[in-house]
Amino acid sequence: MDHGTSGIKAALITLRGEVRDFAFAGTPIHFLPGGGAEQDPDDWWNALVVTSRELVGRHRDAEVRAVAVSSTWSSTVAVDRDGTALMNALTWMDSRGAPHVQKVMKGTVNVAGYGVGNLLRWVPRTAGGPTLSGKDDVAHALLIKHEFPEVYARTAHLLSSKDYLNLRLCGEVAGSPDSMMLFWVTDIRDLGNVHYDDGLIKMVGLDRDRLPPLRPSASVLGTLRPAVADELGLAPETRVIVGSPDHQSALVGSGAVRDGQGHLYVGTSSWVQCPVRFKKTDVLHSIASLPSAMPDRYQAVNEQDVAGGALAALADLVAPLAGLDAPTEDRYGVLDRLAATSRPGAGGLIATPWLNGERTPVDDPHLRGALVGLSTTTTAGDVARAVLEGVACNTRWALGHVEAFAGTLFDPLRFVGGGARSDVWCQIFADVLDRPIHRVADPMQANARGAALIAAVALGELRFADIPALVPVDHPFTPDPTRRSRHDEIYESFLDLHKATKGWFRKRFV
Repeated sequence: MDHGTSGIKAALITLRGEVRDFAFAGTPIHFLPGGGAEQDPDDWWNALVVTSRELVGRHRDAEVRAVAVSSTWSSTVAVDRDGTALMNALTWMDSRGAPHVQKVMKGTVNVAGYGVGNLLRWVPRTAGGPTLSGKDDVAHALLIKHEFPEVYARTAHLLSSKDYLNLRLCGEVAGSPDSMMLFWVTDIRDLGNVHYDDGLIKMVGLDRDRLPPLRPSASVLGTLRPAVADELGLAPETRVIVGSPDHQSALVGSGAVRDGQGHLYVGTSSWVQCPVRFKKTDVLHSIASLPSAMPDRYQAVNEQDVAGGALAALADLVAPLAGLDAPTEDRYGVLDRLAATSRPGAGGLIATPWLNGERTPVDDPHLRGALVGLSTTTTAGDVARAVLEGVACNTRWALGHVEAFAGTLFDPLRFVGGGARSDVWCQIFADVLDRPIHRVADPMQANARGAALIAAVALGELRFADIPALVPVDHPFTPDPTRRSRHDEIYESFLDLHKATKGWFRKRFV
């Protein structure tokens, strides 16, 4: 099960990572004043049931050994003792908890909004600390406690979205070191003994009994509830795997599981990520060694809030103006073809993709998207290409910091997610990043494939070391050296635009 922001995908994948089929159902998101971004957990479950039944119905002879969930990281659900969600889930885009986190993290002497004493408490144990933008699980938990006290009083468990779906599947309450990481109350210094830290829990002001027990990602949690098995069309003895959030699943599904191997993911959001064996922190650029699905490796990642989401926003804006009464997928195709008509540099137009603020390499919820350089000669193709180049420039900003953190260049860089389907965008990324881009086969199934491969390890069918050979590259894209200087200019202008506008955005969107 690949649970993303826009919906749930059920995929049928072999124990060797071969994608046989999938089904998708969308789930709405509800944006609220003050930075709210919620989803109804029942919408998630209904989409899970619909897609599972559709898939099983098309493959009645398939022997399904296990169900494994990959789900959006830092989406938080409060449940009662019966496992019923007490309110809408707070998604990874919800920033309403920011004031509560900021209050916890400030001190007498502050650096970038963090009390020095708090940094000294958090960083050695967790490799980081709660982001001040309020988009982590810990901020969601504090929002529930302080602004929905009647909900918090009835809350038995605060769960990540992956762990909530697992609870509904098999009735077992558990988190994994990777899914609970963004509550920022686990001591991760020893990957073999990740545990809750009572001191940090007290500092935050949460209650330990509301946090689920921790289980390894690549382990069996239980079996399907009989009623759920009947609802999904699966056998009751089907195993449910503890599993991992989307970042960690995509890392495995990209095939880049060896030390220093990097991958790029572009969906609604984006990230650059790689596995590392050391624990380290770059406080200034929000990079840290965090638990991965693999028991002997951390992962280093820079996630950016909006990537493919910027293209989706453009498609939604352009479609009515162009009279395109077509599915979003077709609209993407139109934008792709338009972008191909524009030359590198998009006629001097620069786009910034910060539609929902940004979290890395700067943590700034006030940033917003912009189109700068419009003229009488600007074409629709220029606008489309500027958005694609803007996301690539934002990625380059993150890439340099992640490569410095890992101490290696990602050459090549594996590419997964919906954005990888576009040949035009793949080449733009290769040119802007100046890195060979290797698009992985079935790039949209990377999260689901990763969940399946984690399940295969949990079932004893694979080792993580076997995975690179099981994830083939679909097509390589090589940087065009004749475009290098032009893309360097675009990138420098992109950074200049951030410097010039960040203060104005802070005043305008405070």
